[in-house]
Amino acid sequence: MGQWDRFLQPYKQAVDELKIKLKGIRAQFEKSNTTSPIEFVTGRVKPLASIYDKTLEKGLVFEPSDTLAHELQDIAGVRIMCQFVDDIPTVIELLRQRNDLHIIEEKDYITNVKKSGYRSYHMIIEYPVGTIQGEKTILAEIQIRTLAMNFWASIEHSLNYKYKGIFPEEIKKRLQNAAEAAFKLDEEMSEIREEIREAQAYFTEYKEASKPKVRQDHPKGAQEKL
Repeated sequence: MGQWDRFLQPYKQAVDELKIKLKGIRAQFEKSNTTSPIEFVTGRVKPLASIYDKTLEKGLVFEPSDTLAHELQDIAGVRIMCQFVDDIPTVIELLRQRNDLHIIEEKDYITNVKKSGYRSYHMIIEYPVGTIQGEKTILAEIQIRTLAMNFWASIEHSLNYKYKGIFPEEIKKRLQNAAEAAFKLDEEMSEIREEIREAQAYFTEYKEASKPKVRQDHPKGAQEKL
């Protein structure tokens, strides 16, 4: 195993564990017949090419080190998607109440929208990972956003690579307009939230009722083994 593989392994473990735990929150809501504020969860470890770009941006040496681990706080990243803007504060409180992670920084880009139009809620956390060498605490970033915010951010991220962060004025303006349109969509959906929830519950119930029943009969001629 190379030095980068060894360096990144705890981050990969952290992402896997956090995804399981956050998906577990969703499952608990569903089992209690309560609507989950979490729609779905994704996660990733920053690719080496992106780490290299960040080291150039921050003037860091591109090599595994404690300095790099401290300065790059989003090597491990988890994203929580919500259906409604109103779900985001609920998820934030759920994370604040957990004792298996420690929040060291929060950035609210929903209330304080970036100039580009970017909206999301970010948390930087310390998360302990158990390794064969002992416990290792790493930094990870959790982003919480709606589906509409995520769609916009994904498009903006792709365009950012194409234009190297320097957007033509027309593209920049269109992105800002699209960000406002996406947020307007979130606001409109929040206004009819209860109707949407009821429709989704009805649809789920209908699907369950429509499932074909699986016969439990033994195959003809089969005998029970003693």
